[in-house]
Parts: sequence; C-alpha cells; structure tokens
Amino acid sequence: MTDDALFDATSLNDLSLANRVGLAPMTRISATDEGLATNEMAHYYRKFADGGFGFLVTEGVYTDDAYSQGYLNQPGLVTDDHVEAWTTVTDAVHEVDTPIFAQLMHAGAQSQGNPHLDGDRTLAPSAVQPDGQKAEAYGGSGEFAVPKAADEADLETAREGFVRAATNAVEAGFDGAELHGANGYLLNEFLAADANRRDDEYGGGPESRVKFPAEVLSAVTDAVPEEFVVGIRVSQEKVTDGDYEWPEGEDAAAVFFEELSAAGADYVHTTETDATTPTFGADGPSLAEAAAEYVTDDTVVIANGGLGDPDAAHAAVDAGADLFTLGTSALANPDWPARVAAGDDLDAFDPARFLAPTAGLSDHEVPSEPPLADD
Repeated sequence: MTDDALFDATSLNDLSLANRVGLAPMTRISATDEGLATNEMAHYYRKFADGGFGFLVTEGVYTDDAYSQGYLNQPGLVTDDHVEAWTTVTDAVHEVDTPIFAQLMHAGAQSQGNPHLDGDRTLAPSAVQPDGQKAEAYGGSGEFAVPKAADEADLETAREGFVRAATNAVEAGFDGAELHGANGYLLNEFLAADANRRDDEYGGGPESRVKFPAEVLSAVTDAVPEEFVVGIRVSQEKVTDGDYEWPEGEDAAAVFFEELSAAGADYVHTTETDATTPTFGADGPSLAEAAAEYVTDDTVVIANGGLGDPDAAHAAVDAGADLFTLGTSALANPDWPARVAAGDDLDAFDPARFLAPTAGLSDHEVPSEPPLADD
C-alpha cells in the first residue's frame, strides 16, 4: 500500500495482518429475535474487509441463556443455530483473507433487554444500580435495575458461558475471541471499585478485583486451540459513567494488565475517549501506554479511542500500541485504510445516519455487492 507505518504488514500470534488497522467492536441491534446473525450482517462486515481493514472485531455477542444478553436483537454464540448463522459472516470476511474476532460480552448490570429472563433482572458483582438511563437507540428506556449480586453458581454459569461461546466461535470459523472487559459490562464491573463491593476473594484491592476476569480468560485460553487468538478489552470508562476512574490509578492498571497478560491474553485492547492523552495524571501515560508498559512481551496492545485522524493513529503507534482500532470513523469511512493510504479525504461521522432512531443497520450500511458465496 504505502511506506506508512500504519500499513506495515504485521502478525498476531500465527495470523498475518495486512496492516495495523482494525475495526472496533460496536454495539448494533441487527440480529434476529433469536440472536441469529443475518446475511445483512455478513455484507456489513465484509464491507470493512473490502475497505482494507487488517482485522475485524464484531459487536458484542451474548454468551449464555441466563443473564448475559444486553439488548434485544443482539447476536449470540450459544446455540448450534447461532454457530451456523455466524459461519456465513466469517466465510464472507475470509473470502477477502481478513481475520475476524468475535467479541464475547456479558452485559452484567447494564443489560437492558434479555428475553431469557422474566422481568427486568440483571446480574453483577454486587447489588449496585448503574448510573444513568437505558439507551433508546438500543431499545431501552428508564433506569437500570438493581442487579442481583452474583453467587458462586452465577459466577460458574457466567464463566462457563464465556468458555462455550469461545469454543462455538472456533466452530463458527472465527480466528479469535475478545472478552469484553470494558465499558461497564460484567467483567469490567469486577475491575471497578464502585461496582465491585464484594468481601470475598473477588473484591477489595486490584489484585482481587482482577481475579474473576483473569479466571475467565484463563479458562477460555485452555479451551480453544493454541492458534486461536484470545484477547480482552479493558477500559476505565463505562457506558453509564464516562468519567469513572480506578481509585488506585496507574497502580491498578499495572496489576490488571500484568494479571491479564499472565492469564494468557494474546492481546489487550484498551479503549478510552482519547487514546493519545494522559489518563493517569497530567503527565502520566494513556491507558494504551500503561498496557504497553505492564503486559509481557508476548501480549499485543491494541489502542482505541479518537484515532480516526491519521495523525492520532500515528501518535498511538509511536507511543507503543502495536495495533489500533476505529469505531465511528470506520462507520463513516468503511474504506478508511484504502482512503488514507491513497491520501484521500475522510468523511465526518454523522450519528443521525447510523445510530438514529435505533442502532440497527441502516440500508446504506449494507452493500448488496459483492454477492456472498452462498447467495
């Protein structure tokens, strides 16, 4: 493509990546009522592969038929039918030789639509109601429920759900799985001192708060083939509280990244509003820089957050990120890598064209060509 470092061919485990640019996971509500991925979703993801992205991460996929689902019309990886439906998506993306990872998500207390349970019932580390209101764009309204504090059986169900979803991802043809440990969902709630008020082995200081996410990560890596990539996404910010910070600051980040790396993370995917600005104090590192400092040499760091400007993407890579992902900039520019490599102008993101009145896939986001192999 170019001699630009953003487009250097690289690798992630045994996977060859054409460049450093990935599609970030973005919540959409375009699956069937039963959580099946659709042909429209296959065309949607294929579009980013055609546009030159080096790897793709899907929207959050629910992992069990208990508490994990976060939205109505969210896709799942729980049943054989889910696996078969996702195979259409992975086949479409692989026709362009692009790796695709499934983001495995347990919504925790931020669930706002779960047909598997009667009533507004949610699960979290502790019975702490999330701040804010449910999002109408994702089918919700009103306040979040006060969640049930997870007991030992609930934790086992959640853990095993991640494991089964990961093995289902292997069967569906994905190249890897990303555990969603960011944005206030279940695994992230364990990291957050305000949401995790447990007095058992999973609550207290950073070493205890990271224990359950690390256990889940380790269990997943043990269950999948060695070449299957397993990563985890991490943030301080939450959907319901964009200003939340770990009270221990960089000390917490050091523990979290060291433990998640040791648990077998092939990559850590950090996300924040601006991945290029200090996170821990005025002169401290960004979250991505902290990850690069504290993970082992075998763990890749992926940065996310405000990197749609190529200069910002360069800054993140120069600061230690191995790869980076784009969210809204990718929606506006599904061929971002091709455009930037050619020196073409980029389009600005317009929320009204993509996330209003709902976050379902708009017609203009779903190309009808090229046809999929089974069309």
